[in-house]
Amino acid sequence: MRDFIDDYPFVAMDTEYPGVIATPVGQFRSKEDFNYQQLRLNVDCLKLIQEITLHDVWANNLEAEFAKMRDFIDDYPFVAMDTEYPGVIATPVGQFRSKEDFNYQQLRLNVDCLKLIQVGFTLTNEKGQLPPDRDIFQFNLHFDPSTDSFAHTSLELLKAAGFDFNKHQTEGIKLEDFGELLTTSGLVVEPRITWLTFHSCFDFGYLIRAIMLVKLPEDEKDFFRFHRKLFPNSFDIKILLRQAGPRDAMLKGGLQELADQLHVPRIGQCHQAGSDSLLTAMTFFKLQELFFAENWKEVASAVQGHMAGLSNSQNATGTINSINNNGLS
Repeated sequence: MRDFIDDYPFVAMDTEYPGVIATPVGQFRSKEDFNYQQLRLNVDCLKLIQEITLHDVWANNLEAEFAKMRDFIDDYPFVAMDTEYPGVIATPVGQFRSKEDFNYQQLRLNVDCLKLIQVGFTLTNEKGQLPPDRDIFQFNLHFDPSTDSFAHTSLELLKAAGFDFNKHQTEGIKLEDFGELLTTSGLVVEPRITWLTFHSCFDFGYLIRAIMLVKLPEDEKDFFRFHRKLFPNSFDIKILLRQAGPRDAMLKGGLQELADQLHVPRIGQCHQAGSDSLLTAMTFFKLQELFFAENWKEVASAVQGHMAGLSNSQNATGTINSINNNGLS
């Protein structure tokens, strides 16, 4: 093309792009200012859509994809994680020391009797930047709805999100194979790795089960010991929302609602673990940029390792007599 430039200096140009998905909010100097802000938001986030490389991992490429992920760890030691699982079907009854104690017993019962379906990992550096090809990893585990337990509404939600349970049945990863490779991946028992999550107790519960291949401990304190050993550095965005800046801004809701409030665009399908892990990473770094740029070390030391809903969280409640039918909060 360079050979034509001198004689043919008029260049007609057109682009095709995947639409407009982001709308700016706030005060604008003019309609043109609004138009530019909308242009900027969409060019920035839709470029991501074109460049994301989703590693969709099944049994046949499990070892190869873990090897690829290991290559990124040194330069991209922040790991955002999300899991998809078949809902909540078991409710503990009896006497509980606190609401958090009930929450842990509900977590334990359900993780022990249900099967993990999908895990997503997004690796970034300390600035929230992805690897050069913008890789994210999505591991699909074996799950057979004809024999494995599930909550009907949860399974329907996953089907609507595009899950192919026939493929999970025939090509899904065995839990023990996933757990073994995760254990030797360099991601766990490694203080250089920082885990980023959103309302993470079930997520970590399923990962601990995959690694240990035993039922979760009855005592919540033992669960915390496992968690601290396997995941020495972790941050739960739900805990960060209770800090002064986000709390004063009245940020709330689930991951998607929070991302919308922060104008963080989703890349991919909601309720797919790869997309959710990416959204978790981008939301974490947006929160850090907006609210904790000056005092992150102080905040980090206060919230590191806490999981929303469990009794090491910052709003743990006092002793209560019993909880019978309340869900996890």
